[in-house]
Amino acid sequence: MLEAFLRGLELVFEWPAIGYLMLGVLLGLWLGAVPGLGGIIGLVLLLPFTYNMEPVPAFALLLGMFAVTSTSDTIASVLLGVPGTAASQATVLDGHPLAQQGHAGRALGAAFTVSAFGGVFGAIVLALSLPLILPAIVAFQSPEFFMLSLLALVMVGSISGRSIFKGLAVAALGVLLATVGYAQAAAVPRYYLGSNYLLDGIPLVPIVLGLFALPEIMELALRNRSIARVSGDSVEGGDILDGVKDAFRHWWLAVRCSVIGTYVGILPGMGAAIVDWVAYSHAVQTAKDRSRFGKGDIRGVIAPEAANNATRGGSLLPAVAFGIPGSAGTAILMGALIIQGLRPGPEMLTNQLDLTFSMVWSIAIANVAVTLILLALSRQVAKISFVPGHLIVPGVILFVLMGAWLETANMGDWIALIVMGVVGYLMKRANWPRPPLVLAFILGPIMEDSFLITLRAYGDVAWMSRPLVIVMFVLIAGSVIYGALARYRRARKPGSGNDQLPDIEAGGGGPLLSFALGAVLLGTFVFAACQAEQWPDSVRRFPQFASLAGATIVLVCLYRDGLASKLELRQAGTAVEALRRMSRGALLPGAIKFFLLLIATFAVSAVLGQKIAIPLFIFGYLLFWGRYSPGVSMAYAASGWVVLVAFYDRLLHLVWYPAWLFYNLPGILPDWLPAWLFV
Repeated sequence: MLEAFLRGLELVFEWPAIGYLMLGVLLGLWLGAVPGLGGIIGLVLLLPFTYNMEPVPAFALLLGMFAVTSTSDTIASVLLGVPGTAASQATVLDGHPLAQQGHAGRALGAAFTVSAFGGVFGAIVLALSLPLILPAIVAFQSPEFFMLSLLALVMVGSISGRSIFKGLAVAALGVLLATVGYAQAAAVPRYYLGSNYLLDGIPLVPIVLGLFALPEIMELALRNRSIARVSGDSVEGGDILDGVKDAFRHWWLAVRCSVIGTYVGILPGMGAAIVDWVAYSHAVQTAKDRSRFGKGDIRGVIAPEAANNATRGGSLLPAVAFGIPGSAGTAILMGALIIQGLRPGPEMLTNQLDLTFSMVWSIAIANVAVTLILLALSRQVAKISFVPGHLIVPGVILFVLMGAWLETANMGDWIALIVMGVVGYLMKRANWPRPPLVLAFILGPIMEDSFLITLRAYGDVAWMSRPLVIVMFVLIAGSVIYGALARYRRARKPGSGNDQLPDIEAGGGGPLLSFALGAVLLGTFVFAACQAEQWPDSVRRFPQFASLAGATIVLVCLYRDGLASKLELRQAGTAVEALRRMSRGALLPGAIKFFLLLIATFAVSAVLGQKIAIPLFIFGYLLFWGRYSPGVSMAYAASGWVVLVAFYDRLLHLVWYPAWLFYNLPGILPDWLPAWLFV
């Protein structure tokens, strides 16, 4: 084992493997930083280039790129409040508030430092524990996967904002959204609203970008301010070195979360989806002072960043050892193994063990390399937080729109983006937590498959007696009781900061908006439960379970919001004045204008194409909304057009919407001017 471990390290440092590894690191740095791209896009782009390469250089290139996207995605999470990839969702909760306080450098410094530590530590822990891990993986069957998914949802729901019931209700909504489209148990479409686009389910990227990106970008646009809500001159401390010191100060938390990331990452299909939330929950629940979580606590950055980098090594094991791809990324990597003439299975842990260790070492070295690069650039990157918001909004909107479009290249992606943007904005302003929805949506298909297989294989009750299931039942109950007691203690001692849990959402819509949103949510659950009655038993059981659970929880939320709304109405004097206050606090007039501007951009795209419509949006936004000069607006719009043509068209070969101009422009342009420049 030790000989293969050292031989794997030697293989990585041989030329040309180390050169390809560094190339992959540079590519992954860019792909992770741009919302909507990430490691999956990179693997798809790079895989054809590995066909004629030797195994070690090929995997050095692929893993070098894939591993560092979970480090560079921190940039968007901290600066924009937008998860660069699914693995950085929890980082948003405290990383973005730190940037708003002018401490973006501190957040980035801590994140990059623990990312390197997590990647290296996770690789070493994985290597040393390979003989012990294999039996544990085999012990996990469908009942354990279902309970683990449920535990993750309860843990996240219990720390999401001031109401555990709202967190759990939103999680139920996420599970319900995951059932849209054809059921896997039978060819029966569910909740597809007559749209062919929804038959395959709602894509993940538009949901994530809609829930997180659009509300944060609208905040910049509506309030006309920079990401940092203070001036650069008034900020004391909070630079890169402070973040590095924080990482060393909380080294024990980083160690614990790296271990969590390594072992949770091993679970097929679940590791990358839940690991940052599990680590974040662990940080909150083990902290003595929780008052700053969700408001800019550096521990809320350290925990998920250490864990999500450690998970890369762990996620390789089920793909390499059992041929079970735990995610889309590891599925592509497993395809690369087959292309190289290697067979995933026990042989990779015996005859090919040195190659397996070289893959683990590639991940560790890539994490160290990208950390050094990003720490050197962090000071300049952090300055983005002081750039005027109107200069940030158009560029980010471009990448958000194209990130959503990359999923299926269908106008339905943009419609889903807008719908989830409206939902996300209202949830933020009404103090309903958004993170549980995304996690539940990711875990929904896994939960349903495990749930149905469990019932078929073990019956309705027998599976509950399995030892690991009992353990997770206890953990679930403990998480709910712990969250409820913490809130009860806080309510009894409102002046005590130590018992506070994070107030992740901080909206201004008040209880009236929260009550209205809860009523809509209740109607959604009731409709879903009634709609499911017409389906076969195997198809309806899971969505009905989610709907009835969600409706029950929402009723509790409505009761509490109803009491607060009565007080709000009494203070306002009249219902009209209360609604006016709600609208003003939630910035609804400005939000409606912004959404209408985006919808107009979609309409123009249907006529003139996206390469013209998006630069027109940039030009119009800067000129009329941002009040910039025509020259600045035109230059910015031209830069956006170059990105669309050079990167998305020429490099990614993206399929564009077949606009009216697409069919008519080629006959108008001269022969020397290619039509792909415009449509």
